[in-house]
Amino acid sequence: MSKPSLSTAKSAGARSIADPKAARARLRDIIEKRSFGRGEITLASGRKSDFYFNLKPTMLDAEGALLLAELTLDALAPEELDYIGGLELGAVPVASAVAALSALRGNPLHAFFVRKKPKEHGAKLLIEGLAKDESLAGKRVAVIEDVTTTGGSAMKAVETVQEAGAEVALVFTMVDRQEGATEAFAAAGLRFQALFTAEEFLRR
Repeated sequence: MSKPSLSTAKSAGARSIADPKAARARLRDIIEKRSFGRGEITLASGRKSDFYFNLKPTMLDAEGALLLAELTLDALAPEELDYIGGLELGAVPVASAVAALSALRGNPLHAFFVRKKPKEHGAKLLIEGLAKDESLAGKRVAVIEDVTTTGGSAMKAVETVQEAGAEVALVFTMVDRQEGATEAFAAAGLRFQALFTAEEFLRR
């Protein structure tokens, strides 16, 4: 049997997912199984917690990656974005998956990521993913990350892309731990949206 052509695949993937509620429920189950745990841990913010999310096993799982890309792309569709990206490492797998799926759907949304510090060799870039003749100046972007606590990591990416001349349409996270990010982004005049909240995993 021959494989479908790219044009056929584009046609098949052009629509949003047929059942977003079912897709979201399935993704929630994958995150709970692969990425959620209980036990004392120190967060990136320095706070202590008795539960944690490590989204990498979900982002790098075949089904998890696809569902994250589908649900993220559908959620961001109304924003008319030019780029999607965020701080390394958490934003990289999702941004890459979303970019690939957007091309399949026939409406490419390009990805980038922000280094925590510039490379010490080569082009010494802080923003990666752009060709030498490309820039974020004047572009509409969404800053994304895997897990958000206080919002500090995402704000580093926001500040970097704003300095590059981009307009930040919103900050989008896979899981909001609900520990101050909403208030921090509101104070900065930024819209904030999450696929899931910690409460959805803790109340079970």
